[in-house]
Amino acid sequence: MTADRTDVPGLAARAAVARRGATRPPRDRQPAESSPVARVAVDSPLPHLDRPFDYLVPAELDEAVRPGSRVRVRFAGRLIDGWVLQRLAASEHDGRLSYLERGVGDEPVLTTETAALFRSVADRWAGAFADVVRLAVPPRHARAESAVAVEAAAPPLAPSQDGWARYRAGAAWLGGVQAGRPVRAVWNATPGEDWPARIAEAAQAALAGGRGVLVVVPDARDAGRVDKALQAALPKGSHVVLSADLGPEARYRRWLAVRRGAVRAVLGTRSAVFAPVADLGLVVIWDDGDDLHAEPRAPYPHARDVAVLRASMTGAALLVAGFARTAEAALLVESGWAQPIAADRAMLRQAAPRIVALGDEVELERDPVARTARLPALAFRTARAALAAGNPVLVQVPRRGYAPTLACAKDRTPARCAHCSGPLAATSRQGLPSCRWCGRPAADWRCPKCGADRLRAMVVGSTRTAEELGRAFPGVVLRTSAGDSVLADIPAGPALVVATPGAEPVAPDGYGAALLLDGWALLSRPDLRASEETLRRWANAAALVRGDGTVIVGADASLAVVQALLRWDPAGHAERELADRRELRFPPVSRMAALVGAPADVAELLSLSQLPASAEELGSVPVQASRGGQPTEHIRSLLRVPRPDGVALAEALHAAAAVRSAKKSGDAVRIMLDPLELF
Repeated sequence: MTADRTDVPGLAARAAVARRGATRPPRDRQPAESSPVARVAVDSPLPHLDRPFDYLVPAELDEAVRPGSRVRVRFAGRLIDGWVLQRLAASEHDGRLSYLERGVGDEPVLTTETAALFRSVADRWAGAFADVVRLAVPPRHARAESAVAVEAAAPPLAPSQDGWARYRAGAAWLGGVQAGRPVRAVWNATPGEDWPARIAEAAQAALAGGRGVLVVVPDARDAGRVDKALQAALPKGSHVVLSADLGPEARYRRWLAVRRGAVRAVLGTRSAVFAPVADLGLVVIWDDGDDLHAEPRAPYPHARDVAVLRASMTGAALLVAGFARTAEAALLVESGWAQPIAADRAMLRQAAPRIVALGDEVELERDPVARTARLPALAFRTARAALAAGNPVLVQVPRRGYAPTLACAKDRTPARCAHCSGPLAATSRQGLPSCRWCGRPAADWRCPKCGADRLRAMVVGSTRTAEELGRAFPGVVLRTSAGDSVLADIPAGPALVVATPGAEPVAPDGYGAALLLDGWALLSRPDLRASEETLRRWANAAALVRGDGTVIVGADASLAVVQALLRWDPAGHAERELADRRELRFPPVSRMAALVGAPADVAELLSLSQLPASAEELGSVPVQASRGGQPTEHIRSLLRVPRPDGVALAEALHAAAAVRSAKKSGDAVRIMLDPLELF
């Protein structure tokens, strides 16, 4: 439905007041002769304004205003931004239409394909079109627009299929990409695989076939590795990297090169999944289980799901890749929408390192305390052997810091701040414990249950682990990679590298050994994805170890997730995980919505929602929230529907939010479809 701004309840009166108080002189404007109506999406996050509005195009802006252009329009008495979706010969609105005020820049920023994608993303996640555009289109930079246009690079030659031929269906999939067919696959890379090179070969195949490429990775470190591989495989100027750490001018200049069609391959982090690649032929997403792929801003889309949606809309090939496999990827394979690409067992046995769990019966006979020790004798022997051979040793620790969680040394009561009830932590052996929320020191802490004043670490962080290993291995080079000090790679030679999950640096010739500590801390999290996420983190670390190296897993060998790592069977684990979730009716076989807000606001939203008949409300729980730095009472309510009813659920919640927005009823309720954290 289209309408002039005066069609919105309450806006006509405010607009009249604004006109009476205006001092600008009236202008005698005439509409453009051809297609005088512009259908505009206004830049407003309000749900009831998430629809197009019709404006007249003045004759003087006829050439500047094109579909996809940025414009400024007068809306409710003030100037706001908008994007032109269409130029029409006439409007369906019976009332008077306002004129566009002016065009912004000479570059259309939306294409027909991306505008349709943004609308689909907004609808799927119960969000607003304007919110998606803000995620996808970088802010305008005038100097970048006036820069000399980049010339398109020549298409590359077809790549060698040797690397992909080592996987079942790998060569056939690569040939399909080059032929421009919508071949969709889920690829599990083997340990030690040069996965950036394989992705570069896939991009080379798509470009050789005359199609565009989009590669999405979790972080800048992965982007740097794939960038080097693309530079080696493609002609100069064939691709650009889009990431948040670029400056505004550089990012917009690169984005414009893609929008103009001069560059046909894009590499970047989650927002790059929206890049306006012309004639898209391949979408690749690496390590789709990484939570960095989940957008923390409204409408909270996940890059994997956007990639699947975009491949479906454009007929592009798709590759969901990683060392592990998510339940969502397993569902794509189970449904037949995507095909698996995996190595046979012989290749896996050759590529994978030896993996040993601490609950191994032979080791328990040698070292009876191995089941409970954080660093048993086996771990020390393995590390010493790798260091003696001149190889580095990777030590993966789930938490950063020194002692991120403290408790009473006598009865294990969690230590809390007396001021804000936040958890206490220690930053060093001699340092005072302090609150992780408000930062206040807790020098006089006493246990509220037993009155004891001594604390102990419940979780050991990367800093303390490095300190302990430094004493155990004197004279060995010690490196840490965590938090704000993440190493991309390390030099060759013996060294101990303590890293948190996702911060493991790459060793030139691979690690001689890896110690995966504190598995209980990963597996005991109250999270639906705890097992899946644990295997992903372990697999990513183990994949950095040489084929003749050893991986020690700090968890009981009888656990299913440990067995999956021992056999290197991420596909089997994902299939079992999917089966368990189907039995419990949890995502991805169902779709869930989380509503967060004040209790009265959430209740009103639910009362206004015309939910599908299949919808279930799973109850509400209190959550921590703040406004203006002050704590406030909020709740989190979960809704669940079968997967086919997911679109209907999103539409119902968006419609109810639009009613509340138009009525200015209470505070906004945050609506998150398919949230990563359910509990």
